[in-house]
Amino acid sequence: MNPLTEKQIRASIVNASRGEANRATVPELDEVRWADLDYFGWHDRKAPLDSYVVLEIDGRPVGIRLRAADAGRTGRKALCAWCEDIVVTDDVSLYVARRGGASGRRGNTVGTLICTQFVCSANVRRNPTYAEAGNDESMREHLVESRIAGLRERSTRFVQEILSTR
Repeated sequence: MNPLTEKQIRASIVNASRGEANRATVPELDEVRWADLDYFGWHDRKAPLDSYVVLEIDGRPVGIRLRAADAGRTGRKALCAWCEDIVVTDDVSLYVARRGGASGRRGNTVGTLICTQFVCSANVRRNPTYAEAGNDESMREHLVESRIAGLRERSTRFVQEILSTR
């Protein structure tokens, strides 16, 4: 992922008003390892139910505001819909996002299960287990590449669903 500034992040949020985007608490960006990310996600420390995710779609940043549907509940055992990691399944939360445009202003939302701490990028890059790839190094590399591509495709599809005019 290309490095982003706070201004770029705020401007990228498509399902929040400008005021809501400007009130979001963006974390310190100096230590973010952008090259290791497929999307940038964080929890708003001043608004515990609010979280944000920014990813690149067609070479430009697109951000969404998420609400934790199960705030305060941790340790949910489930499969993250984005990274689909079969090893780390004990910290997944239901996030709901208001649709963009008129549909969102009418209160329409879409939801999905995502790793609570937005660690999908690390999950897809983890070294495959023996059961997944055996000792075949080329299979291991292919599996990681495939998991990265899958994460990007599924997260992009979710954001596109938010943007759809249905």
